[in-house]
Amino acid sequence: MTQKWIDPNRTTTRGLLGTALLATAALGFAGTAQALDLRFGHGGTEDTAYQLGAERFKELLTEASDGEIGVQIMGNSVLGHETEMFEQQMAGALDVSIINPGLITDFSPTANVFSIPFLYRDEEHWRQVLDGEVGRAIADQITAETDVRVLAFYGGGKRQVVSTEPLESLDDLEGLKIRTNPTQPLITAWEALGADPTVMEWSEIYTGLQLGAIDGLLNEAEWIHRMRFHEVAPHIGLSEHDITVRLLTLSQATWDRLDESQQDQVMEAAAESASYARNVQLEQDAEALDLLVEEGATLHEMDRETMMETVEGPLESVIADMGLTEYHQMIVNAK
Repeated sequence: MTQKWIDPNRTTTRGLLGTALLATAALGFAGTAQALDLRFGHGGTEDTAYQLGAERFKELLTEASDGEIGVQIMGNSVLGHETEMFEQQMAGALDVSIINPGLITDFSPTANVFSIPFLYRDEEHWRQVLDGEVGRAIADQITAETDVRVLAFYGGGKRQVVSTEPLESLDDLEGLKIRTNPTQPLITAWEALGADPTVMEWSEIYTGLQLGAIDGLLNEAEWIHRMRFHEVAPHIGLSEHDITVRLLTLSQATWDRLDESQQDQVMEAAAESASYARNVQLEQDAEALDLLVEEGATLHEMDRETMMETVEGPLESVIADMGLTEYHQMIVNAK
């Protein structure tokens, strides 16, 4: 955005007033009431937990601040990709966003911890990590590394194995060309399970499944259904090897403009909206899984305990190399 500068040597009343108004607008304040309007960008459509969580955050914060803090929600990636929005926050040009931690590992090595598969024992363990001291410690470290404040954690999609072939046992993973994100923990884990991890652009997955370039992928039910992957890969292995985590973030520049009372209001709204958004995501995930079955997909139970035991050793050295052993152990030991 090009900013219009006013000649500092002009001392007319109009010039002084214009300068004051411009400065006020740049800070995000409106009028004499000193109301702050936060811009909240995210990549979800109107029916996603992203949007519903953002609306809840807006409602809570507006109410808590007696209308002094407003929120302008700008979803569906109108402000750019999540990485671009995060960079805008680093520069102080965007206030709030929801970010996939896997997309900001160039800025925060600690964010890599959420790419480790089989990190959570179950849904309750996942909640304990995100809402407890462990989650706060990780959030504070990401904040320190990026100068973007992590307020709370959204997420809730359970990741499964999508396959063109039946998954009757773990032996069926042998040689399976599975599309994965290019992160070392994922690649190491699925190699240990016998699969052939393959990197492929998101936009090419459906065609890749059709043509046999890949045999499957790792994804949560909502997106399997949205992208119609089950039409060409109708077998879903219930590995639940990950429960997604998304960061609710605030620019440090915005945080510094808030007084202590406003900071408390933002944190409280963030925590409550995060809990709400995670519940929404979990419900949508379960509903999507039911829809997949209704539309012809076959679900296959997978031996998660054996899978976790199989990947534990190979992952240990990778986690150490990434400098994440301490945080990993904190998560594993969380109760």
